[in-house]
Amino acid sequence: MTATTMKGLEGVLANELKKLGAQDVKEGIRSVSFRGDKGFLYKANIALRTAIRILKPIKFCKVYDEEDLYEAIQKIKWEKYLDAEGTFAVAAVVNSKNFTSNSHYISLKSKDGIADYFRHKYSKRPNVDLKYPDVKVHIHIQKEWLTISLDSSGDSLHKRGYRSATNIAPINEVLAAGLVMLSGYTGDENFIDPMCGSGTILIEAAMIANNIPANINRKHFGFENWKDYNEDLYYTIQDSLLKKITNSHFKIMGFDKAPSAVNKAKQNVINANLEEFIGIHHVNFFNSKKEVFGNTTILFNPPYGERLNIDVNEFYGKIGDTLKNNYPGSTAWLITSDMDALKNVGLRTSKRIPLKNGDLDTRFVKYELYEGSRKEKKRDRFETLLNNSDEEE
Repeated sequence: MTATTMKGLEGVLANELKKLGAQDVKEGIRSVSFRGDKGFLYKANIALRTAIRILKPIKFCKVYDEEDLYEAIQKIKWEKYLDAEGTFAVAAVVNSKNFTSNSHYISLKSKDGIADYFRHKYSKRPNVDLKYPDVKVHIHIQKEWLTISLDSSGDSLHKRGYRSATNIAPINEVLAAGLVMLSGYTGDENFIDPMCGSGTILIEAAMIANNIPANINRKHFGFENWKDYNEDLYYTIQDSLLKKITNSHFKIMGFDKAPSAVNKAKQNVINANLEEFIGIHHVNFFNSKKEVFGNTTILFNPPYGERLNIDVNEFYGKIGDTLKNNYPGSTAWLITSDMDALKNVGLRTSKRIPLKNGDLDTRFVKYELYEGSRKEKKRDRFETLLNNSDEEE
Protein backbone atom coordinates (compact mmCIF):
# COMPACT_ATOMS: atom_id res chain seq x y z
CA MET A 1 0.00 0.00 0.00
CA THR A 2 0.99 3.65 -0.28
CA ALA A 3 0.28 6.53 2.10
CA THR A 4 0.59 9.99 0.58
CA THR A 5 1.64 13.05 2.59
CA MET A 6 3.04 16.59 2.32
CA LYS A 7 6.60 17.34 1.29
CA GLY A 8 8.85 17.26 4.34
CA LEU A 9 6.64 14.92 6.38
CA GLU A 10 7.73 11.64 4.78
CA GLY A 11 9.98 10.71 7.71
CA VAL A 12 7.29 11.49 10.27
CA LEU A 13 4.76 9.36 8.38
CA ALA A 14 7.24 6.48 8.04
CA ASN A 15 7.78 6.49 11.82
CA GLU A 16 4.01 6.51 12.39
CA LEU A 17 3.58 3.48 10.12
CA LYS A 18 6.36 1.55 11.85
CA LYS A 19 4.86 2.22 15.28
CA LEU A 20 1.44 1.03 14.02
CA GLY A 21 3.03 -2.22 12.85
CA ALA A 22 3.45 -1.76 9.10
CA GLN A 23 5.95 -3.94 7.25
CA ASP A 24 8.53 -3.00 4.57
CA VAL A 25 8.16 0.73 5.16
CA LYS A 26 9.93 2.80 2.48
CA GLU A 27 9.97 6.57 2.11
CA GLY A 28 9.28 8.16 -1.27
CA ILE A 29 8.56 11.69 -2.44
CA ARG A 30 5.39 12.88 -0.70
CA SER A 31 4.59 9.24 -0.03
CA VAL A 32 5.54 6.17 2.00
CA SER A 33 4.99 2.60 0.80
CA PHE A 34 4.31 -0.28 3.19
CA ARG A 35 2.75 -3.70 3.54
CA GLY A 36 -0.24 -4.66 5.64
CA ASP A 37 -3.46 -6.67 5.59
CA LYS A 38 -7.07 -5.47 5.35
CA GLY A 39 -7.24 -4.76 9.07
CA PHE A 40 -4.10 -2.65 8.85
CA LEU A 41 -5.60 -0.66 5.96
CA TYR A 42 -8.50 0.22 8.27
CA LYS A 43 -6.11 1.03 11.12
CA ALA A 44 -3.96 3.28 8.93
CA ASN A 45 -6.95 5.36 7.86
CA ILE A 46 -8.23 5.76 11.41
CA ALA A 47 -4.93 6.39 13.20
CA LEU A 48 -2.36 8.04 10.92
CA ARG A 49 -1.91 11.75 11.61
CA THR A 50 0.33 12.78 8.70
CA ALA A 51 -1.22 10.73 5.86
CA ILE A 52 -3.43 12.36 3.24
CA ARG A 53 -4.62 9.18 1.51
CA ILE A 54 -4.11 5.43 1.80
CA LEU A 55 -3.90 3.86 -1.66
CA LYS A 56 -4.17 0.14 -2.42
CA PRO A 57 -2.41 -0.68 -5.74
CA ILE A 58 -4.16 -3.18 -8.01
CA LYS A 59 -1.92 -2.95 -11.11
CA PHE A 60 1.68 -1.98 -11.80
CA CYS A 61 3.14 -2.02 -15.32
CA LYS A 62 4.99 -0.01 -17.98
CA VAL A 63 3.13 2.34 -20.33
CA TYR A 64 4.45 4.65 -23.02
CA ASP A 65 1.36 6.46 -24.28
CA GLU A 66 -2.39 6.91 -23.79
CA GLU A 67 -3.21 3.73 -25.72
CA ASP A 68 -0.98 1.67 -23.43
CA LEU A 69 -2.80 3.20 -20.48
CA TYR A 70 -6.20 2.35 -21.97
CA GLU A 71 -5.16 -1.27 -22.63
CA ALA A 72 -3.77 -1.65 -19.10
CA ILE A 73 -7.08 -0.48 -17.66
CA GLN A 74 -9.01 -2.91 -19.88
CA LYS A 75 -7.03 -5.86 -18.49
CA ILE A 76 -8.24 -5.30 -14.90
CA LYS A 77 -11.25 -7.33 -13.75
CA TRP A 78 -13.18 -4.32 -12.54
CA GLU A 79 -16.21 -6.32 -11.37
CA LYS A 80 -14.05 -7.43 -8.41
CA TYR A 81 -14.17 -3.86 -7.15
CA LEU A 82 -17.21 -2.19 -8.72
CA ASP A 83 -20.73 -3.11 -9.83
CA ALA A 84 -22.06 -2.07 -13.21
CA GLU A 85 -24.83 -0.21 -11.36
CA GLY A 86 -22.33 1.49 -9.05
CA THR A 87 -20.52 4.82 -9.20
CA PHE A 88 -16.84 5.73 -9.53
CA ALA A 89 -14.41 8.63 -9.88
CA VAL A 90 -10.87 8.86 -11.22
CA ALA A 91 -7.95 11.09 -10.15
CA ALA A 92 -4.62 11.15 -11.97
CA VAL A 93 -1.06 12.36 -11.35
CA VAL A 94 1.33 12.31 -14.32
CA ASN A 95 5.09 12.90 -14.28
CA SER A 96 6.37 11.54 -17.58
CA LYS A 97 7.86 12.92 -20.79
CA ASN A 98 6.06 10.16 -22.68
CA PHE A 99 2.69 11.74 -21.85
CA THR A 100 2.12 15.22 -23.25
CA SER A 101 -1.47 15.24 -21.95
CA ASN A 102 -2.24 16.84 -18.61
CA SER A 103 -3.50 14.95 -15.57
CA HIS A 104 -7.11 15.93 -16.22
CA TYR A 105 -7.04 14.37 -19.70
CA ILE A 106 -5.42 11.21 -18.33
CA SER A 107 -8.18 10.92 -15.73
CA LEU A 108 -10.81 11.26 -18.48
CA LYS A 109 -9.03 8.63 -20.60
CA SER A 110 -8.94 6.30 -17.62
CA LYS A 111 -12.62 6.92 -16.90
CA ASP A 112 -13.46 5.97 -20.47
CA GLY A 113 -11.40 2.78 -20.13
CA ILE A 114 -13.33 1.66 -17.04
CA ALA A 115 -16.70 2.58 -18.55
CA ASP A 116 -15.90 0.77 -21.82
CA TYR A 117 -14.84 -2.36 -19.90
CA PHE A 118 -18.30 -2.64 -18.36
CA ARG A 119 -20.10 -1.63 -21.56
CA HIS A 120 -18.35 -4.29 -23.62
CA LYS A 121 -18.79 -7.03 -21.02
CA TYR A 122 -22.18 -6.22 -19.47
CA SER A 123 -23.83 -3.85 -21.97
CA LYS A 124 -24.09 -1.25 -19.22
CA ARG A 125 -21.68 0.94 -17.30
CA PRO A 126 -21.29 2.52 -13.84
CA ASN A 127 -21.88 6.25 -13.51
CA VAL A 128 -19.33 8.86 -12.55
CA ASP A 129 -19.88 10.52 -9.17
CA LEU A 130 -17.17 13.01 -8.24
CA LYS A 131 -18.49 13.69 -4.73
CA TYR A 132 -19.56 10.35 -3.26
CA PRO A 133 -18.35 7.50 -5.52
CA ASP A 134 -18.53 3.86 -4.50
CA VAL A 135 -14.96 3.47 -5.72
CA LYS A 136 -12.32 6.14 -6.26
CA VAL A 137 -9.53 5.12 -8.64
CA HIS A 138 -6.09 6.74 -8.51
CA ILE A 139 -3.86 6.76 -11.60
CA HIS A 140 -0.16 7.52 -11.08
CA ILE A 141 2.32 7.66 -13.96
CA GLN A 142 5.99 8.16 -13.07
CA LYS A 143 8.21 8.09 -16.18
CA GLU A 144 7.15 4.84 -17.89
CA TRP A 145 5.64 3.20 -14.80
CA LEU A 146 1.89 3.11 -14.24
CA THR A 147 0.33 2.38 -10.86
CA ILE A 148 -3.44 1.96 -10.65
CA SER A 149 -4.76 2.09 -7.09
CA LEU A 150 -7.99 2.17 -5.16
CA ASP A 151 -8.29 5.15 -2.83
CA SER A 152 -9.34 3.65 0.52
CA SER A 153 -9.73 7.04 2.23
CA GLY A 154 -12.34 8.77 0.08
CA ASP A 155 -12.11 12.38 1.17
CA SER A 156 -8.60 13.53 2.08
CA LEU A 157 -7.63 12.39 5.57
CA HIS A 158 -6.95 15.99 6.59
CA LYS A 159 -10.74 16.31 6.84
CA ARG A 160 -10.86 15.01 10.38
CA GLY A 161 -14.50 15.83 10.97
CA TYR A 162 -14.10 18.32 13.83
CA ARG A 163 -13.54 21.63 12.05
CA SER A 164 -16.82 23.42 11.38
CA ALA A 165 -15.51 26.98 11.76
CA THR A 166 -12.35 28.46 10.23
CA ASN A 167 -10.49 31.75 9.85
CA ILE A 168 -8.67 33.06 6.78
CA ALA A 169 -6.11 30.53 5.44
CA PRO A 170 -6.49 27.90 8.21
CA ILE A 171 -3.61 25.46 8.57
CA ASN A 172 -4.12 22.00 7.11
CA GLU A 173 -4.77 19.39 9.82
CA VAL A 174 -2.13 17.02 8.46
CA LEU A 175 0.48 19.79 8.47
CA ALA A 176 -0.58 20.84 11.98
CA ALA A 177 -0.12 17.29 13.27
CA GLY A 178 3.21 17.06 11.46
CA LEU A 179 4.46 20.24 13.13
CA VAL A 180 3.53 18.97 16.57
CA MET A 181 5.28 15.66 15.93
CA LEU A 182 8.38 17.33 14.46
CA SER A 183 8.62 19.46 17.60
CA GLY A 184 8.94 16.30 19.68
CA TYR A 185 5.88 17.13 21.81
CA THR A 186 4.25 13.99 23.22
CA GLY A 187 2.06 15.34 26.02
CA ASP A 188 4.66 15.25 28.80
CA GLU A 189 4.78 19.03 29.25
CA ASN A 190 2.62 22.13 28.80
CA PHE A 191 1.68 23.31 25.31
CA ILE A 192 0.71 26.78 24.09
CA ASP A 193 -0.40 28.05 20.69
CA PRO A 194 -0.24 31.83 21.21
CA MET A 195 -1.98 32.71 17.91
CA CYS A 196 -4.38 29.80 17.75
CA GLY A 197 -6.89 30.95 15.12
CA SER A 198 -9.51 28.22 14.74
CA GLY A 199 -7.61 25.87 17.09
CA THR A 200 -6.32 23.24 14.66
CA ILE A 201 -2.80 22.97 16.12
CA LEU A 202 -4.20 22.70 19.65
CA ILE A 203 -6.63 19.95 18.69
CA GLU A 204 -3.94 17.94 16.93
CA ALA A 205 -1.61 18.42 19.92
CA ALA A 206 -4.30 17.24 22.35
CA MET A 207 -4.99 14.12 20.28
CA ILE A 208 -1.26 13.34 20.22
CA ALA A 209 -0.91 13.97 23.96
CA ASN A 210 -3.76 11.58 24.74
CA ASN A 211 -3.09 9.02 21.97
CA ILE A 212 -6.49 9.68 20.40
CA PRO A 213 -6.77 8.35 16.80
CA ALA A 214 -6.51 11.23 14.34
CA ASN A 215 -9.63 10.38 12.33
CA ILE A 216 -11.89 9.07 15.06
CA ASN A 217 -14.37 11.89 14.35
CA ARG A 218 -14.73 11.11 10.62
CA LYS A 219 -18.11 9.83 9.52
CA HIS A 220 -16.95 7.87 6.47
CA PHE A 221 -13.98 6.27 4.72
CA GLY A 222 -13.84 5.20 1.09
CA PHE A 223 -13.21 1.52 1.93
CA GLU A 224 -16.65 1.32 3.56
CA ASN A 225 -18.11 1.24 0.01
CA TRP A 226 -15.83 -1.55 -1.19
CA LYS A 227 -17.29 -4.93 -2.06
CA ASP A 228 -14.98 -6.70 0.43
CA TYR A 229 -15.65 -4.32 3.33
CA ASN A 230 -15.73 -6.17 6.65
CA GLU A 231 -17.74 -4.13 9.15
CA ASP A 232 -16.99 -6.41 12.12
CA LEU A 233 -13.25 -6.18 11.44
CA TYR A 234 -13.47 -2.39 11.13
CA TYR A 235 -15.12 -1.99 14.54
CA THR A 236 -12.70 -4.46 16.11
CA ILE A 237 -9.80 -2.32 14.85
CA GLN A 238 -11.49 0.88 16.00
CA ASP A 239 -12.17 -0.51 19.48
CA SER A 240 -8.56 -1.65 19.87
CA LEU A 241 -7.34 1.87 19.07
CA LEU A 242 -9.82 3.48 21.48
CA LYS A 243 -8.56 1.25 24.32
CA LYS A 244 -5.09 2.77 23.91
CA ILE A 245 -6.23 6.33 24.66
CA THR A 246 -4.31 7.83 27.59
CA ASN A 247 -4.86 10.90 29.76
CA SER A 248 -2.30 13.72 29.81
CA HIS A 249 -2.50 16.04 32.83
CA PHE A 250 -0.42 18.89 31.41
CA LYS A 251 -2.01 22.12 30.21
CA ILE A 252 -2.82 22.77 26.56
CA MET A 253 -3.73 26.43 25.96
CA GLY A 254 -4.55 28.65 23.01
CA PHE A 255 -4.55 32.46 22.80
CA ASP A 256 -5.99 34.80 20.20
CA LYS A 257 -6.68 38.52 20.27
CA ALA A 258 -9.74 38.21 17.99
CA PRO A 259 -13.00 37.29 19.78
CA SER A 260 -14.31 35.67 16.58
CA ALA A 261 -11.26 33.37 16.44
CA VAL A 262 -11.67 32.43 20.09
CA ASN A 263 -15.32 31.48 19.49
CA LYS A 264 -14.45 29.40 16.42
CA ALA A 265 -11.63 27.61 18.23
CA LYS A 266 -13.89 26.79 21.18
CA GLN A 267 -16.52 25.35 18.84
CA ASN A 268 -13.99 23.17 17.03
CA VAL A 269 -12.62 21.92 20.36
CA ILE A 270 -16.16 20.94 21.37
CA ASN A 271 -16.65 19.20 18.01
CA ALA A 272 -13.50 17.18 18.70
CA ASN A 273 -14.73 16.28 22.22
CA LEU A 274 -11.56 17.77 23.71
CA GLU A 275 -12.89 20.62 25.85
CA GLU A 276 -11.62 18.97 29.05
CA PHE A 277 -8.06 19.03 27.66
CA ILE A 278 -7.82 22.40 25.89
CA GLY A 279 -8.33 25.93 27.22
CA ILE A 280 -8.95 28.79 24.74
CA HIS A 281 -8.38 32.34 25.99
CA HIS A 282 -9.03 35.82 24.58
CA VAL A 283 -5.46 37.09 24.99
CA ASN A 284 -3.10 39.21 22.89
CA PHE A 285 0.13 37.22 22.84
CA PHE A 286 2.23 40.39 22.85
CA ASN A 287 0.72 41.30 26.24
CA SER A 288 1.07 37.80 27.69
CA LYS A 289 3.69 36.03 29.78
CA LYS A 290 4.43 32.51 30.92
CA GLU A 291 2.16 31.70 33.84
CA VAL A 292 2.33 27.91 33.85
CA PHE A 293 4.87 25.98 35.88
CA GLY A 294 7.27 23.59 34.21
CA ASN A 295 8.59 22.91 30.73
CA THR A 296 6.46 24.36 27.96
CA THR A 297 6.31 23.91 24.20
CA ILE A 298 5.13 26.98 22.29
CA LEU A 299 4.11 26.24 18.71
CA PHE A 300 2.33 28.58 16.34
CA ASN A 301 1.54 29.56 12.79
CA PRO A 302 1.85 33.37 12.73
CA PRO A 303 0.46 35.32 9.77
CA TYR A 304 2.62 35.48 6.66
CA GLY A 305 2.21 36.01 2.93
CA GLU A 306 -1.27 37.14 1.97
CA ARG A 307 -2.48 36.87 5.57
CA LEU A 308 -0.26 39.72 6.75
CA ASN A 309 -1.63 43.25 6.32
CA ILE A 310 0.62 44.88 8.91
CA ASP A 311 4.22 46.03 9.29
CA VAL A 312 6.00 42.69 8.94
CA ASN A 313 9.28 43.84 10.52
CA GLU A 314 7.54 45.23 13.59
CA PHE A 315 5.25 42.19 13.93
CA TYR A 316 8.02 39.59 13.85
CA GLY A 317 10.17 41.80 16.06
CA LYS A 318 7.41 41.74 18.68
CA ILE A 319 7.27 37.95 18.45
CA GLY A 320 10.96 37.76 19.34
CA ASP A 321 10.73 40.31 22.14
CA THR A 322 7.72 38.59 23.71
CA LEU A 323 9.31 35.16 23.58
CA LYS A 324 12.65 36.37 24.97
CA ASN A 325 11.26 38.56 27.76
CA ASN A 326 8.06 36.75 28.80
CA TYR A 327 8.58 33.03 28.13
CA PRO A 328 11.89 31.91 29.71
CA GLY A 329 12.39 28.19 30.16
CA SER A 330 10.32 27.35 27.09
CA THR A 331 10.90 25.91 23.64
CA ALA A 332 9.25 27.85 20.82
CA TRP A 333 8.50 26.69 17.29
CA LEU A 334 6.94 28.68 14.45
CA ILE A 335 6.33 28.14 10.75
CA THR A 336 6.61 30.87 8.12
CA SER A 337 7.24 31.39 4.42
CA ASP A 338 8.67 34.88 4.96
CA MET A 339 12.41 34.36 5.46
CA ASP A 340 13.11 38.11 5.58
CA ALA A 341 10.50 38.60 8.30
CA LEU A 342 12.04 35.75 10.28
CA LYS A 343 15.28 37.73 10.63
CA ASN A 344 13.40 40.33 12.68
CA VAL A 345 12.63 37.81 15.45
CA GLY A 346 16.15 38.51 16.68
CA LEU A 347 16.67 35.09 18.28
CA ARG A 348 19.06 32.37 17.20
CA THR A 349 17.35 29.29 15.77
CA SER A 350 18.52 25.89 16.99
CA LYS A 351 16.75 24.03 14.18
CA ARG A 352 15.30 24.91 10.74
CA ILE A 353 13.16 22.35 8.91
CA PRO A 354 12.06 22.96 5.28
CA LEU A 355 8.38 22.16 4.64
CA LYS A 356 5.66 22.88 2.10
CA ASN A 357 2.44 24.62 3.09
CA GLY A 358 0.36 24.29 -0.06
CA ASP A 359 2.47 25.92 -2.77
CA LEU A 360 4.52 27.91 -0.27
CA ASP A 361 8.08 27.00 0.69
CA THR A 362 8.29 27.41 4.46
CA ARG A 363 10.66 26.92 7.37
CA PHE A 364 9.69 25.38 10.69
CA VAL A 365 12.12 26.92 13.17
CA LYS A 366 12.99 26.25 16.81
CA TYR A 367 14.05 28.70 19.52
CA GLU A 368 15.34 27.60 22.92
CA LEU A 369 14.38 30.24 25.49
CA TYR A 370 16.67 30.03 28.50
CA GLU A 371 16.15 31.36 31.99
CA GLY A 372 18.56 34.31 31.93
CA SER A 373 21.03 34.69 29.09
CA ARG A 374 22.59 31.83 27.15
CA LYS A 375 26.02 32.90 28.41
CA GLU A 376 24.80 32.62 32.00
CA LYS A 377 23.43 29.17 31.25
CA LYS A 378 26.77 28.01 29.87
CA ARG A 379 28.65 29.61 32.78
CA ASP A 380 26.43 27.89 35.37
CA ARG A 381 26.91 24.54 33.64
CA PHE A 382 30.70 25.05 33.56
CA GLU A 383 30.78 25.95 37.26
CA THR A 384 28.70 22.87 38.12
CA LEU A 385 31.06 20.60 36.19
CA LEU A 386 34.10 22.28 37.85
CA ASN A 387 32.65 21.84 41.35
CA ASN A 388 31.87 18.18 40.68
CA SER A 389 35.41 17.68 39.44
CA ASP A 390 36.84 19.27 42.63
CA GLU A 391 34.67 17.05 44.82
CA GLU A 392 35.88 13.91 43.03
CA GLU A 393 39.49 14.90 43.68
